Amino acid sequence: MSGIYIHIPFCKQACHYCDFHFSTSTKKKSQLVEMLCKELEFRKGEIAPPIQTIYFGGGTPSLLNSEELDLIFKTISQNFEVSENAEITLEANPDDLTEEVIKMLNTSPVNRLSIGVQSFFEENLKLMNRAHNSEEALKSLELAKQYFDNISIDLIYGIPGQSNEQWKQNLQKALDLDIPHISSYALTVEPKTALKKFIEKGKIKPVKDEQYREQFDILVNTLSSNGFEHYEFSNYGKPGYHSQNNMAYWLGEPYLGIGPSAHSYDGISRKWNISNNTLYNKAIEAGNLPQQTEKLSTTDSYNEYVMTRLRTKFGVSEEDIKEKFGEKYRLHFLKESDKFLRDGLMETSGNNFHITSKGKFLSDGIAADLFYID
Repeated sequence: MSGIYIHIPFCKQACHYCDFHFSTSTKKKSQLVEMLCKELEFRKGEIAPPIQTIYFGGGTPSLLNSEELDLIFKTISQNFEVSENAEITLEANPDDLTEEVIKMLNTSPVNRLSIGVQSFFEENLKLMNRAHNSEEALKSLELAKQYFDNISIDLIYGIPGQSNEQWKQNLQKALDLDIPHISSYALTVEPKTALKKFIEKGKIKPVKDEQYREQFDILVNTLSSNGFEHYEFSNYGKPGYHSQNNMAYWLGEPYLGIGPSAHSYDGISRKWNISNNTLYNKAIEAGNLPQQTEKLSTTDSYNEYVMTRLRTKFGVSEEDIKEKFGEKYRLHFLKESDKFLRDGLMETSGNNFHITSKGKFLSDGIAADLFYID
């Protein structure tokens, strides 16, 4: 399976918690789209066909107009072999999803929408400085459901001031709307964000660890009891609606990252583009790829495998470790995982190791303890 990720680095305004690369000025949006297409042409030989997932992330891809979107799809079709049943996802903000925009997207190759709702409560949206309001969140989903079957929404838990009852109501609204896929993340306080500064100045109280854990448990229990499979730590889907893009990433499939700050992976190395729109445009215009490359060592690859696979329903395969990385790493994994098995945080099924329900909230920490340190 091969995929293409396209980063659209523009937003109407900056969310207080976001540390992704974006610009709030869209003056050079059309020029950057042209450069994205040039990068696609430059890199057409880097990834094996067929392409089975295309993902527009950001930033805010729903700021693209029909001409810009058409140009990107035309470039992809001219330079890549795309599977007939490829999953093509576009991230969208509720305030962009007018009926006109949704109809336009419906006539494009896009067949899956990922809508950044985050919360259905006005006070949560204002605290995060989201561009939409709660009414727009509901209206966008009602409209989207008229034209798209495959819809995912993002919901955030651990928001300062968010009660467990509010969180339950957020989840219930998603269930009432019959949304088949939910990606849910804890609100993380990242360095150099407005949220970080507000907490440091005492304007916003930091969230206690208990709130994160309680709301994570509410999330897992509520969705699991309503027909969703918890197939990756932050992702929940009904049968037939698991994100193929997400699964490819967590299972270590190759993908091509296009646009400023976008990352690529070919199974051997990682590449990442410069996180600056102006420098990106100048480099591509001059026929250069503004990227850095890191070749992964066996230890790097092992550590990534453990980190990503433990987050999924598939878990870590003892046989995979031996085949891909060697006996040294298999023995290390068995030794280090023993304490987690004894504590009930991990369990085995044949030669596969999984995080238990008790250990799910701790999965990243568990993975870190299983890393091989040279």
